[in-house]
Amino acid sequence: MIDNLAAQPPGTDHRSPAHIPGVPRNTAWRAHWIGPHTPDHGPGPAGFGPPDTRGPFGRYLFRTTFTLDAVPEVIPARITADSRYVVHLNGREAGRGPVRSQPRRLAYDTLDLAPLARAGENTLVVLVTYYGKANSFWQPAAANGALGRDAVLVLEADLGDRLLVTDDTWRVLAPGAWHSAEAEGMDGIPVECLDARLLPSDWKSGAPGADWQKARIVPALHLGSLARSTPPADPYGPLRPRPIGPLGGDTVTPVRIAVSPPAAVPDDPHPVGHVRTYLSTPDLPDPVATSLPLTLTPGTGRAHHVVVDMGRIVCGFVRLDLTAPSGTQVDLMYRETPPAPGANDPFSAPNTGARYIARGHDDSFEACEVNGFRYLHALVTSDGPVHIDAIAVREHLYPRAGAAYFRSSDPELDALYTAGVRTVALTSHDAFVDCPTREQRAWVGDAVVHQMVQLATSTDWRPAWHYLDLANSPRPDGILPMSVVGEIEQGGGTTIPDWSLHWLHGVHNLYRHGGEHERDRLAELAPTARRILAWYLPFRTNDGVLSDLPEWNLVDWSSVFTTGTSSIVTALWARGLREYAEISTLLRNDGEASWARRHWERARKGYEMFWDERRGTYVDHLLSGVQQPPASQIAGAAAIASGLAPAARHHRIIDRIMDPGRLVTRSWIGGEGGYDAEKIHDEMRGVRRIDWDSEEQVVRAQPFLSYLVHDAAALTGRVPELVGALRRWSRFLHDGYDTFGECWGWGTPAHGWSSTPARDLMTYVLGVTPAEPGFGRARVAPAYGVVERAEGAVPTRDGLLHMAFDSSGVEVDSPVPLTLLLPGGQERSYGTGHTRVPFI
Repeated sequence: MIDNLAAQPPGTDHRSPAHIPGVPRNTAWRAHWIGPHTPDHGPGPAGFGPPDTRGPFGRYLFRTTFTLDAVPEVIPARITADSRYVVHLNGREAGRGPVRSQPRRLAYDTLDLAPLARAGENTLVVLVTYYGKANSFWQPAAANGALGRDAVLVLEADLGDRLLVTDDTWRVLAPGAWHSAEAEGMDGIPVECLDARLLPSDWKSGAPGADWQKARIVPALHLGSLARSTPPADPYGPLRPRPIGPLGGDTVTPVRIAVSPPAAVPDDPHPVGHVRTYLSTPDLPDPVATSLPLTLTPGTGRAHHVVVDMGRIVCGFVRLDLTAPSGTQVDLMYRETPPAPGANDPFSAPNTGARYIARGHDDSFEACEVNGFRYLHALVTSDGPVHIDAIAVREHLYPRAGAAYFRSSDPELDALYTAGVRTVALTSHDAFVDCPTREQRAWVGDAVVHQMVQLATSTDWRPAWHYLDLANSPRPDGILPMSVVGEIEQGGGTTIPDWSLHWLHGVHNLYRHGGEHERDRLAELAPTARRILAWYLPFRTNDGVLSDLPEWNLVDWSSVFTTGTSSIVTALWARGLREYAEISTLLRNDGEASWARRHWERARKGYEMFWDERRGTYVDHLLSGVQQPPASQIAGAAAIASGLAPAARHHRIIDRIMDPGRLVTRSWIGGEGGYDAEKIHDEMRGVRRIDWDSEEQVVRAQPFLSYLVHDAAALTGRVPELVGALRRWSRFLHDGYDTFGECWGWGTPAHGWSSTPARDLMTYVLGVTPAEPGFGRARVAPAYGVVERAEGAVPTRDGLLHMAFDSSGVEVDSPVPLTLLLPGGQERSYGTGHTRVPFI
């Protein structure tokens, strides 16, 4: 039944970060922080720092040369920058980074420069970007008198007989060729503009004819710093090794290209606005299918519109090769879906894109920023002929490791697995992000689904643990920001408190999959988990449940109620209490475990107020002590998942909340294809309209918190209903789209928080889960009878567990001992290796 029963070790060691042999791990560096400018901010009053002034957006080139008699086997190097760097050795890219991180926990990368080095003279060029203003994936440092105010770089490399370090022998060039268009809306992804006329065409190789200046050593300037210019130094602290592996991907070319006849150029200075204004013009000529290479002749005051369809959502660096007169302007807009003629979609359409102005020779636009899209719209203006030779995207995503897989006799389920894996791949960057297209933010709650899919489908678990470390950045009151590393965390404003509870669930996933092996990491994360749980204590009623919670209690985009006394948030909090108690027990902190269990028990007793005996489920909330009619899918599921609902009620709850005849799809802010401006306005004013029969109908969870609904169904033994619910995700897979969208019928078409089917098929259909913390023993509980046949390979800490089942029997090859559930409900224990149990 199984194609390959050999147990395989993880493809990537998920227990330690990647490291190049010979790169020092010590905190102290010998290299200096260098920058393009002389620091002009001295210490402020009493040396505590001047007013917060930062440099603007800028991209700078740093250069040095070194000579080798012979190329060593390895040239180990470590490097980082504020904000981003791309390093080229002898004209070829050698690496880029760093990963997103809070400024005081700045990461560095390790590189091996030997593969690109040569005997004789070598030229090293580093492009450093400083964003200036916070965006969706970067936030500025709390600067001192000099460091943290502008672009800085630090690099050291072991050349064998000497150490190459950044210092004032390096040269710097500020070409002024790049700038960033003003951000629009919630997008936060920089819109890069490059005027190639200002950039030497040979810049990657060192541009010997350019006006290079002396680089400046940038010291820390504050009381006690003694003008230290080598790491560790404020505000970046002890630089930390990169916690995850390198990103990469294939180069993807379009499946379709079309071009429109020349038309009048609209008047809009913003690159994306320029294209959007053109597309909103009435009576535009339809694009005509064509192919590359492509010749355009727009003429003065006119523009060609080129439409590129990649065939599905892709994410990475756009490349455009062209031959064009100097001054030719190409404005790009990246979209997920085709624009509707004359439509203006300010909420869901990404405001992302770029501008390239040709130098007139050696023209090639290579994006510095990662963008996700399916459709590229280019508006080309020029006084002469323009030849577009190539358009491509070099994907830049976190690679999936190992040979985990799911395969069954049901093609629909197989397609759902593949789509879930692809969706998480598109949203696995240097962190788990919500979507590759519109935001690329690291939302604290969303990412728990990415984490669970990663654990179930990849042998590289480093991103799953990096999620926890990155988001471990609590506000002073102990709760987490709703999104970390970016303008939202920097602002320190309103958060989504229940997102912190999903992060805590992620810590529990670390406990389940890592156990004693991850004891030190659990000990680091446990204090934050405790503070999150304690944040809710002032909002307890005398009955031990939660009421009148402030801030944005989102839960998910479905129309659920958390106002008044909330069953949903109480249950999520109670789940966190139970999970924290288990973690505390592993850490031998019996006092903390007892504290959590006491609060959980008190909540359990008070929770009875939400039970509706007639309907056999729990209502969303009470107002002034009176039960309110709405009883959502999430309310019933959360009661089961938290353990607050007695086991005797579980089947009644599932009967109610998973009855297709009762389920309705509603959202407070969207529907019918997109975000709804009127609904959003009502929501901001506290107006919510119930347009369903709240006494009899049940509001369906949106794709995100469906993971909790599926957990509840599995805990109740109702896997057939769970699998039936999974089929709803097939509606996302149409017209070439092979990923899961944000919401039912609206939102972005690739959203990581919607990827639960990939996890569910591994954990609830193949049925492979940790039987004890750390995966020292596996539990294999196949969904017999739900599908005719299924097989797959599921990661454990010790390698892939292969299994298959059909009507004739079940077969397992496991690197760990296991407990196997048989069709009649009997459980049997087996050791490692091959096991086959025939059904008679």
